Amino acid sequence: MSDAGYAAIFLVGLLGGTHCVGMCGGIVGALAVQTPGGRSGWPLHLAYNLGRILSYTAAGALVGAIGGLGLAFGPVAKTQLVFYVLASLMLVALGFYLMGFTRSLAFAERMGQGIWKRILPLTRRFLPARSVAQALPLGMLWGWLPCGLVYSVLANALVTGSAMRGALAMLVFGLGTLPNLLLAGILFSRFRRFAQAPLARTISGLLVMGFGLYGLYNAINLGALLWRGQVAGG
Repeated sequence: MSDAGYAAIFLVGLLGGTHCVGMCGGIVGALAVQTPGGRSGWPLHLAYNLGRILSYTAAGALVGAIGGLGLAFGPVAKTQLVFYVLASLMLVALGFYLMGFTRSLAFAERMGQGIWKRILPLTRRFLPARSVAQALPLGMLWGWLPCGLVYSVLANALVTGSAMRGALAMLVFGLGTLPNLLLAGILFSRFRRFAQAPLARTISGLLVMGFGLYGLYNAINLGALLWRGQVAGG
């Protein structure tokens, strides 16, 4: 993946923050209640988000490794094209998702429900989180919450075909989500109202959808080049 690709993933995380605030708002709000006002809340919020990003990075490494196996046991060009189209379609669906059409990625979130049902009871051990030692593992567990936004970027981590690059892609994505969730934690009520405003969600959704449509446009060109190569080779 190029530097531009990682930059795009960072922007997806940043723009998708409107959704992150909704998904993680309850936990972030609970942390804000534990340390109301002032700077004392920063360590808890940073620890929670560090844990969340660590889980994203681990998931990216796993998915990237799976993508690498797909490239190893199949025709490389064709497999890359299939992965690339899948990732682009997921970004288009994510654009609709951010705009409020939540059914567009409901199928992806249902796939993660089985794992989440086993993880959710573990989160109760760290609630209420009053220390960094509680907030960090809480974030690591909450990072596995079924989320269409995360799954869309995991599809891009799959395209990398490498555990290291997949991990890096999800790390960059996690860092992109960080500003929104930190603001939501420190300025909880005000920022949450802004992030969930229809205009903010629509603009974010359209921009993310643009990444997906651009990817599909590139996929058409890649497919045409692959087809011409097959014909020439025949």
